[in-house]
Amino acid sequence: MPSVHPDSLLVVTINSIGLIIESIYVGVFFLYSNKRRTMLLFLAGEVFFFLIVLFITFFCLHGTTNRSMLVGLIGTVMNIGMYTSTLTVMARVIKTKSVKYLPFYLTLANFANCTIWFSYALIKFDSYFLIPNGLGAVCRLVQLMLFGYYYKTTICDEEDDVDASFISTKITCKHIG
Repeated sequence: MPSVHPDSLLVVTINSIGLIIESIYVGVFFLYSNKRRTMLLFLAGEVFFFLIVLFITFFCLHGTTNRSMLVGLIGTVMNIGMYTSTLTVMARVIKTKSVKYLPFYLTLANFANCTIWFSYALIKFDSYFLIPNGLGAVCRLVQLMLFGYYYKTTICDEEDDVDASFISTKITCKHIG
């Protein structure tokens, strides 16, 4: 927001659109989920955390420099956590020598997203965008390289357990079969 960081209209616009799309996604997921209580607890925790950050930002910190630093550091930590959370999938790919649980299109889209935000950060020299998106681009590049390396060794079974990786299995198997 401009009260946190001046000259941030582009970032606010893009993230507002992303928030709307993500809200629709979560709404549809919630509609068809059988774990609504768990989802509501997580969403309540996120709203609570957001309200605490909002309160601290506007009532305890004065000036855009301090506000930008707090929000930037929180965003950096959250983005690094998000981008490195896929390291477990990479370990599974190496262990099983199969890309069955590695969603190719999602990985490719995330690589493009990280690369674009990394480029933006280089132009503006904004370390709060540069660090997490640079790490994210590297992680996604490694995932794409793993996909290329283990692509031929993946065997598609129709009788796999249906879990969170169901969609990625179907996407991956289209390329292999």
